[in-house]
Order: sequence, then structure tokens, then C-alpha cells
Amino acid sequence: RENELATEWWKAGGIPTIMWHWGAPGKGEGYEQSKMEIDIERCFQKETAEHTAMWADLKRIADHLTVLRDAKVPVLWRPMHECDGNWFWYGKGGGEPFVRLWRTMFDYFVRERKLNNLIWVLCHTGNPKPEWNPGKAYYDLAGGDTYGKGIQESLFNKVRAIHGTTVPTIYHECGTVPDPVECFAKKVTWSWWMLWHTGHLSDHDPEALRRAYNHDLVLTRDELPRIMDYLKKS
Repeated sequence: RENELATEWWKAGGIPTIMWHWGAPGKGEGYEQSKMEIDIERCFQKETAEHTAMWADLKRIADHLTVLRDAKVPVLWRPMHECDGNWFWYGKGGGEPFVRLWRTMFDYFVRERKLNNLIWVLCHTGNPKPEWNPGKAYYDLAGGDTYGKGIQESLFNKVRAIHGTTVPTIYHECGTVPDPVECFAKKVTWSWWMLWHTGHLSDHDPEALRRAYNHDLVLTRDELPRIMDYLKKS
């Protein structure tokens, strides 16, 4: 179903975002499993259950993403989000094990499985830490998230301090949309932001949504050029 939805979004003129709540290897798949704790070092020790489970997970997800690659669907790929928090298994062991996990996934997906349709999004928490930076060769966009109100100027500056200005700075999850007038006045130029679902959307001030989405400096899907047409010409 995820691939079907992603393809529909692409055909409608957008670039789909896919995030993966990676359950701790051997603990099952899903949000609750992603908060469980394992010894990450064992994922890199051959002949352990964790090593076998990790590679089975990576192969399964790569198989799904291969379908999208073959259909020429690009993906904003968001694995292991909120990486430098201590609530998901991949962040509990500190920056070094996370970097090793990230690079392992990247090398397998990109170099071995040839998934050249992925746009890699490195997702910090609301308090980004440089130790969780895998190196600029391993991601395309970087950002943070928080569910607090406002334009999150401090978060924007923290992400920029770690990653510089050579990659787009993104607000990959938010509870309220940042006000574009204030953003541009203070040069808090989020390349994109993603409002979280369910209550965060249904309880949002509708006027603030209309103001943000209709602002002249905010691009929405209907205003984008038909990227698919460019691909047909190339």
C-alpha cells in the first residue's frame, strides 16, 4: 500500500516522503518495537540473531524501494528519524553506533542495491547533536523536529551550525505550521516543513493553514513544474 500511495503522489506532481519506524532488529516491526533496546554492536557481529535480523530488515525494505526505483519514482527517504533522541533503539547507544547503522544502510541501498531514486533526509530531534552526523557524503537534506509553536528559529540555527548551508535545511515534523512572514523576516528559510497528522492537522487553526499555504513565497504541489515531463525529455 505504501508504494501505491507513493506512486499516486508522484503521478499527481509531488515527491513522496517515506519514513521508516524501524523496529529493533529481532523485536518486530512498528512504532512500539522501534523504542525497544538492543545491543547495537551485535548487529555487526556475524552469526548473531541481531545481525541476521538487521540484514533481513534491510533487504525487505530495499525490495520495496526497488519497486519504486523501477517505476522511476523518487523518494524523500526518512529512516531512523529523531536520530539523536534516546527513545528509539538506534539513538540509545550514542552517535557512533548510529553513524555506523546509517552508513551501513546507505552503502547497501545505494552501492549494492543501486537505489538511485532516494533523497536521503537526516532527521534530528529538536536538540540536534553533531555526533549523529554521518558525513555529508551520506545524506542530501538535514533538519530537526519539534511540536512547539512558532517558527523555531533556534532549531533552524542549530541545524545550520552542524550541517552548514550546502544542504537544504528542513523542518521534517511539526505540530503547527511556521508563519512564512516571520520566517522570511528573520531568514529562517526552512526548505520544507511537514505538519504531522490526525489531531495536529484537525485541531490546527484553519486561518493559519490558509495563510501559510497561500503565501507567495511558499510553494505547494499544484505550483510545482511537472518533474515527470523533465524526466521524459532526458
